[in-house]
Amino acid sequence: MTNPFFDSIPEDRRDIARSGISAAFGRAQPTGLEQITHGASGALIYRLEVAGRPYLLRLETKQDSLHDRARGYACMQTAAETGIAPPLHFADSSAGVAIMDLLPSQSLFEYPTGRDGLLRDLGALVARLQATPTFPAVADYPAIIGGMLDKLSKSRRFMPGLLNPHQEGLKRLTQAYAWDKTKTVSSHNDLNPGNIIFDGKRLWFVDWEVAFRNDPLIDLANLSNYLAPTPALQDVLLQSWLGREPDHALRARLVLARQFVRLAYACLMLSISDSGSTKPDGDPSAPSLTEFHTLLAQGRVKLSAPESLYVYGKVYLSEFLANLSAPDFEEALAITQQGSRL
Repeated sequence: MTNPFFDSIPEDRRDIARSGISAAFGRAQPTGLEQITHGASGALIYRLEVAGRPYLLRLETKQDSLHDRARGYACMQTAAETGIAPPLHFADSSAGVAIMDLLPSQSLFEYPTGRDGLLRDLGALVARLQATPTFPAVADYPAIIGGMLDKLSKSRRFMPGLLNPHQEGLKRLTQAYAWDKTKTVSSHNDLNPGNIIFDGKRLWFVDWEVAFRNDPLIDLANLSNYLAPTPALQDVLLQSWLGREPDHALRARLVLARQFVRLAYACLMLSISDSGSTKPDGDPSAPSLTEFHTLLAQGRVKLSAPESLYVYGKVYLSEFLANLSAPDFEEALAITQQGSRL
């Protein structure tokens, strides 16, 4: 297949892209190919047009224990088959290529039924996801986070001792939050607004790179950190997911789950970012989460830039520490520890 549109794809991925498109569409030739550069995905993403219809072409660029292609693609296919992810037209995990419907995307913050309606629909979609055939397991989430944090601490990217409070905070969390492998469910594990599409009619989840079996509250904690900052909004999300009003113990457990997620995001973003300096960072300061999200919304920072990801990682390190000393954290810790002993 010869087509000048493929010149925009890195040379080492062109044959893979051609093969995937041929498998999906036969002899039909692409009439458009444009790279999509926003977001923090580790894959190359393109808007592909064939026979006047738009599709999304995804080409993987990395492979590690957390970004296992075979697992990620299996999760994506399960989600697509159950109507949680956009329909797939082709997927080959060994080659690292997938082609799916490219859906129109409207702002979540202009959702027709408002924030409450958005959270109700997101809670219901998470419940559907958790009812699918269970995704493959990786390891206990606290152990994954602990491994990433330990690696970051030993990387010399930060001054010695700077991450000690985070390690101690994770230890307290892990001791309180009893991890039950028998109750883990299919989880996306990265439900930030960039991985949620509202097509004008309904919601979809996309980007399944770090999907695996996890605690039921982790996806809800992700959504809560981004879209439900208040207890009232968290109750809307939890009630929709649960099908009834959440009790005090579940609310407390969500507070702790949100801390796991904050630290996971910090470690993940810092591991794929670049501070732009060769010296260890000794400055713990960072913008607040609200300030950083405002910069994102204004287009003043782009998550496709490694230095922006670095700052975002520090934002979450700061958020994690700040919430360790919050009154609701201490209360949630006590409630969850008591529940674990019963």
